[in-house]
Amino acid sequence: MHYPRRVSRIKKARKVGFRARMRTKSGRKILNRKRRIGRTLAMR
Repeated sequence: MHYPRRVSRIKKARKVGFRARMRTKSGRKILNRKRRIGRTLAMR
């Protein structure tokens, strides 16, 4: 049985990966916004 929406990792990386974000102006804006927020500690 084939599961639905099994996107390959390469395709996903090319679409939403770091390099894909850097390619466009809006993508760079997203990265900068993420950087301003910073990494959050996932603690319960």
